[in-house]
Amino acid sequence: MTRPVPPLRLSDLTWSELADIAPRSVLVVPLGSTEQHGPHLPFTVDTDVAVALSERLAAARPSVVLAPPVPYGSSGEHAGFPGTLSIGRRALELLVVELVRSADAFSGVLLVCGHGGNTVPLRRAVEALRAEGRQPHAWLPSGPADDSHAGRTETSAMLVLRPASVRWSAAQCGTTAPLGKLLPMLRTSGVAAVSPNGVLGDPQEASARHGQSILDDWSCGLIRCFDDQFGNPAEAHTT
Repeated sequence: MTRPVPPLRLSDLTWSELADIAPRSVLVVPLGSTEQHGPHLPFTVDTDVAVALSERLAAARPSVVLAPPVPYGSSGEHAGFPGTLSIGRRALELLVVELVRSADAFSGVLLVCGHGGNTVPLRRAVEALRAEGRQPHAWLPSGPADDSHAGRTETSAMLVLRPASVRWSAAQCGTTAPLGKLLPMLRTSGVAAVSPNGVLGDPQEASARHGQSILDDWSCGLIRCFDDQFGNPAEAHTT
């Protein structure tokens, strides 16, 4: 039985080991956040999901090199909850622009984002970089409009990725109104104004089985995105 080849990570490589493979590699950067996820989930959910999906992509496509994750994002809407750390939209946009500019040694860059609040600055950064002639790509997982934060979807995913981090006894329903209806107040007053416990959805029916299905669907979507943008090289790297 052939053992799977472990993913290539910048954290495990030296520059001389990377020099030959970088021109035929795609740098994959997980983008997350450090923000409240209700009374039952840790602050790192979005980063954990982005890292896990990036690792699955790297296991499936040997042309991937994994960058360390960016664990901070634009999370101002969660500022009403202690522990949320946000760098804001402008800083995140600048961070992504400068990061991708520095990655010209690679054949491409894919930004795997686990936090919906990063969408606007991420889009602006990609637009600015493409105007410079670079071609970065970004991918975000999708989810139900009435279950957008710390609900069944994210809780189920965490029951697979980090089950010990889920405080199951503290899981409680938040607001279940569709995100589109909540956005006006979210933008002006933040999550606490629409959900005192910080949950947008209902985590009480979460399960590891559902989480595995979600992660599999997201992984398939991410791999399709990668193949559409970068192709699927048949040969693996050797270092």
